[in-house]
Amino acid sequence: MLDKVPHRDADSRYALFTKKFGKLTAKATSARKITSKLSPHLEPGNVVQARLVEKNGLQVVDALKTGRITATPRDLEFLGLLLAEAEPDARIWIALLAPRFHWPEVLRALGWDPAHAACEICEKKPAVFAIKTQEFFCGDHALNMSKDGVLYI
Repeated sequence: MLDKVPHRDADSRYALFTKKFGKLTAKATSARKITSKLSPHLEPGNVVQARLVEKNGLQVVDALKTGRITATPRDLEFLGLLLAEAEPDARIWIALLAPRFHWPEVLRALGWDPAHAACEICEKKPAVFAIKTQEFFCGDHALNMSKDGVLYI
């Protein structure tokens, strides 16, 4: 589970990453009701075995938490922003299930290799990756940036 967003009165929309289909977005009806059986399983960071059906878009009809990943909710939110819908990637799947979530590996899998990158301004070794602009910056130039949407590598 990558992210969850409230939708309408009691529903929620979930971003999830699957091994076979990549990032998918699905709705869970009544997931925010206090009696919901799905809600505790569909928390960001959970590894879930879910059943999805296609009915006016994808819907989660059943879910069971089978584990937990080490990425923080902030990491998962940023990853959700970087991933394209329905693009499976075995390297991302492996990175999510690894004992320690490591951004440089994920960025490399997505085509932004920090080892071969340089600061956009001064060509020094990068220390951060800006999500919105998809650019690398050194530590000196990162000081002037907002901390929202910045990955430390």
